[in-house]
Amino acid sequence: MIISRRSAAAVCGLVATLAVGLFPPAAAAADEPTGQPAPKVDLVLDVSGSMRTRDIDGQSRMAAAKQAFNEVLDAVPQEVELGIRTLGADYPGKDTKVGCKDTKQLYPVGPLDRTEAKTAVATLAPTGWTPIGPALLGAAQDLEGDDGATRRIVLITDGEDTCAPLDPCEVAREIAAKGIHLTIDTLGLVPDDKTRRQLTCIAEATGGTFTSVQHTDELSRRVTQLVDRAADPVVTPVATEGAARCADAPTVKPGLYSDREKFSEHRWYRVDVLPGQELRASVSIAADRAVDQDYGVLLRAVTVHGREIVRGSEAGDGRTDVISAGLRYPKPESADADADEKPAAETVCLQVSNAFSAPASVKTTPGLPVELTVDLVDAPDTASDAAAFGLGRGWWLLGVLALTGLLAGLLWGWISRLRIVWSN
Repeated sequence: MIISRRSAAAVCGLVATLAVGLFPPAAAAADEPTGQPAPKVDLVLDVSGSMRTRDIDGQSRMAAAKQAFNEVLDAVPQEVELGIRTLGADYPGKDTKVGCKDTKQLYPVGPLDRTEAKTAVATLAPTGWTPIGPALLGAAQDLEGDDGATRRIVLITDGEDTCAPLDPCEVAREIAAKGIHLTIDTLGLVPDDKTRRQLTCIAEATGGTFTSVQHTDELSRRVTQLVDRAADPVVTPVATEGAARCADAPTVKPGLYSDREKFSEHRWYRVDVLPGQELRASVSIAADRAVDQDYGVLLRAVTVHGREIVRGSEAGDGRTDVISAGLRYPKPESADADADEKPAAETVCLQVSNAFSAPASVKTTPGLPVELTVDLVDAPDTASDAAAFGLGRGWWLLGVLALTGLLAGLLWGWISRLRIVWSN
């Protein structure tokens, strides 16, 4: 999920509203079922030959991983369904085609039998290759089903993928582009710079995190945190697909939506706003790969006839992870509305545009991750900030500015003439 300081207030307000509506106090008791699908986590463990290296607290990386796994399995929340997948655990030979298929589900995703899972991990011994890309694809399949469930892959490895051209970073982007809201967190065991860059790219592609691990307790603590995080209630974005023009755009209601947008693309969405409501919208676009400097995002509210109502924009220069913009549009009550008639909603078109570009060496597909937040609240009785109006609601503001400039110019001219007369 994309998170930005600029949109944090709007998203938090939306989350709070949805939380109160979906989980009233009487239903929030810990001992009552919530009716939500169980969160799912797949731990993906590197069992390649390099895991024999003894550089973590005086023991091998494999021994440190086993110790950490035992502690993690003891702490898994009861509501979490957990599985374990391995990569490089079975084939010790040199045949690339065979070695790059060496990934399997060690323990199926489901209710956890701690003893059985620990026994399975205890049998592992460092063996073969490092097929991270195929392992991620397999883990995504392990977590299929229950569309509303929180799904998380936690990848633990000590090296970069050895099975290119199936680039694991591209695999992560393809998984993210499916709109299944699967997060991949990566942990590097004593990683070098190349491994660090690859694992960071995998994590960023899905909104996950990368952690460098030097000690056994760090590994245990971080994996436990990530499993616990999967159990935390979140608002899952609804996958949607914006259109190339407003007439074909999907109608969205208050909520959180995810999409993908190509570089320098425009996408449209429609929102129905009743008189007396205020539309609040924000958009965040994540740079999940290397991008050129000088970029921006634009969010516009436009009538179905193409007249701009209000806009919000943000630009940047240099390294960024997320860039966001927001807007507000209060629609006043109709003065001549019949009290017995249901007021007609106005269809507002939301345009999301980005000004990103990338070096020629960077793959531009799938598009950049987009999150759109939409909320409708009671409009204020009197709108006091200029952002609530926008020139699209009438040219009176431009006229006031022009008149003010004219009067200021005339006044300054009179003062200048008087100074000349007095000086003579």
